[in-house]
Amino acid sequence: MGFRSSFTLLRMVKEARELTDHARVRERVDAVLRIIGLGGAYGKGRPLVDALEDVAQEAILHEDFDLARRFQHFAGYARGDLYLDVLENLYDERARQHHERLMRRLAAMGAERAVAALDVLCRDKPDATAADARDLFRGIARSVDYLSIGAGEGGTRLPVRELRLLQQFGRMELVLKNLPRPASAEAARLIGDVLEGGDAGLLAQVLELKARRIGLDALRAAVDDPDSSEGALHDCLKDQEWIFGGVYVAELARRQYTPDTILDIPLLRGDGSLNVVELKRANIGDLVIRRSGHLMLGAPVHRAVSQVQNYLRTLDENRQTILANYGVDTRRASATVVIGHPQYVNKSITRQEITETLRTYNAHMARIEVITYETLLESATRMLALSSARQDCDLEEEAGA
Repeated sequence: MGFRSSFTLLRMVKEARELTDHARVRERVDAVLRIIGLGGAYGKGRPLVDALEDVAQEAILHEDFDLARRFQHFAGYARGDLYLDVLENLYDERARQHHERLMRRLAAMGAERAVAALDVLCRDKPDATAADARDLFRGIARSVDYLSIGAGEGGTRLPVRELRLLQQFGRMELVLKNLPRPASAEAARLIGDVLEGGDAGLLAQVLELKARRIGLDALRAAVDDPDSSEGALHDCLKDQEWIFGGVYVAELARRQYTPDTILDIPLLRGDGSLNVVELKRANIGDLVIRRSGHLMLGAPVHRAVSQVQNYLRTLDENRQTILANYGVDTRRASATVVIGHPQYVNKSITRQEITETLRTYNAHMARIEVITYETLLESATRMLALSSARQDCDLEEEAGA
C-alpha cells in the first residue's frame, strides 16, 4: 500500500508518549514526532517506520510490552501494512464505539437475511424441521460452486472501502456481553459459578496456553509441508519466542542494526544479551550426508553457519554504535540456526544418526548452535506439556478451594 502518515497517527503517538515514564522511551518517541512534523507536513517513509520500530524495541528493553505492541502497530500503519481504521479500532475509544455500532448493524443484517431465508422455507414447506433448515443453509454455502473465473489478469477486485472493512473486521474480536438472559437455569448456574470463583490470572494462563498450542500446531503444519518457504516458517515463529525456551524475554522489534545485516528473529535473553535466530527451510534432503563411510553435515548447513558467522562478526564490530543508537549490547552475541527435518533426509540415514552428527558438530562450536525443526518442535511440546500440567494443578486447587 505504500508509506503513509497522518494527523491521527501524530495524535496517537503523542497520547502514547504519556503512557511511559522511561526517559529513553520518550526520547525515541520524540524522534518520531520530529519526523512526522518535518516541513509542516506529515513526514513519512522508511525513516518514520524505523523510528516507530525503535520505540517498540526500547519499550521491550524496559519490559513494557503493551507499549511495544502499540508502536509495532503504528509502524505497520506507517509501512502501509495496516489501514488507519485498524489503529482507530485498537487505540481510539470513540472510533471503536463507531466500529461496534457498524458491527452490530452488520450482524443484525446477517441475522435478518437468515430469518428471511427461513421464512421462505416455512412458507414453501410449513412442516419444515431443523434438519430442513440446516440443509437450506448448506445449500446456500454450496452455491459457491457457481463461481467462475473471469477474463481478467488475476487478483481480487475490491473497492478500497470494502478492502479496508475486510482488514478491519478481520482483526476485530467479536464478544457477546450483557446478554438479556441465559439459555437455561443450568447455564446460568454454571456461568455464575465461573464468574464468582474465577481467577483472572488463571484464566489468562488458560488463554495463553491455548494460543501457544495453536501457534505450535501452525508451525508443525508448515514444517510438514515440503513446499513451505523460509518466509512461511518465519510467519509461524513471529512473536513466539517461548518456542525457543524460557531463557528469552522477548523478540526485539528491530531486525536491522547495520546496513548489510537483517536478522530473522532477534531474541533478548534475561541478562540483556542478544541471540540471533536464523531460519532455513525444513525440506533439505542433504542436511546430513555420508562420505567415505562417515556422516557429516551437508553444504546447506555450512552456508547457513557461515552466514551467521558474518552476522556475529558485524555485530561485534559495530557494538558501540548499536549500543548507543538502539540500547542493545551485541558484543559476543550468540546464534541459533534452525534448519531441516529428519523426515526429508535420505532414509538410509536414521534420526539417531542425524542427532549424533549435529551433537558432534555443535560440540566444536562456541557461539552458534544448529538444530532441526524436529528438535525445536519437540522441545516446545515438552515445555507446553509441563505448563499444562502446572495449570491442571492450579485448576484442581482452585476447584478444591
